[in-house]
Amino acid sequence: MRLKSTLEQWLTLQEVDRAGSIQAAALSLNKSHTTLIYAIKKLEEQMGVKLVEVKGRRATITEHGKSLLRRASSMLEQARELEDLSQQISAGVESEITIAIDHLCDPTLLYQPMAQYLQRNSITSIQVVETSLSKTSEMVTNEQADIAIITLPVTNYPAQVLSSTSMIPVVSSKHPLAKQDNVCMADFATHCQVVVRDLGADVAERREQNVGWLKANQRITVDNFDHAFRAIEQGVGFCRLPEHVVAKRNHGQLTVLDVEHNAKYQVPLHITLPKGAKTGPAARCFYDLLLEKVS
Repeated sequence: MRLKSTLEQWLTLQEVDRAGSIQAAALSLNKSHTTLIYAIKKLEEQMGVKLVEVKGRRATITEHGKSLLRRASSMLEQARELEDLSQQISAGVESEITIAIDHLCDPTLLYQPMAQYLQRNSITSIQVVETSLSKTSEMVTNEQADIAIITLPVTNYPAQVLSSTSMIPVVSSKHPLAKQDNVCMADFATHCQVVVRDLGADVAERREQNVGWLKANQRITVDNFDHAFRAIEQGVGFCRLPEHVVAKRNHGQLTVLDVEHNAKYQVPLHITLPKGAKTGPAARCFYDLLLEKVS
């Protein structure tokens, strides 16, 4: 179906409505008064509807004109967005970037800046991949991510400090250790420990990385801290969780243990660009924004 009207005609009508007169609209659009009058008359003929009434020196949009213009406004906005997208594409902006985030990182550090970033960039989609231990290193060394939030810097990949995460020992408030005074590391040996598995490990070759105290006689291994939290609150065992996870989700069902010489430790978080000089403009822009928000 061939369209009777053009975007330029609706843009003219929109400007007349905004400016309040044909003369003012002509100045704004850098066109002659006669050209605008002709464009509006032509649009009225094509639509079969009276769109503008001239009263004195003012041009007033008719009720029918306002009704049509409301719908045309969204069409004009989409046309502007298409032009913006075209400019970004021609500038080489990526259609999608991948961000690897270590499971120890507070997701707020990622998603608050992301909301602001997406207001600036309407073309780039984002893949977020949660990693842990060796999977974190793999995402960097295999250049599977455009941006990676990691713990310790990976050899030969420059990294910048981003934040840190405190790890604290917790149990269910009904767990025997919750009632015990003067908890020491030896007390953990006879209780079940909940640990988070190395998501990047090659199980067949047993190359998984292990971190922290792992001397309990019995262990339950889960994929992430969400499962670990749920297991602990049900009384399965003890675990060290990121302090930000406990702060947001603990409503009295967990007890934070004050362990002798080992109550809390911090894990540093860094940010790196695995693809180095090959990193695209969209990823670089988001990388800068992430650092700006934590500085």
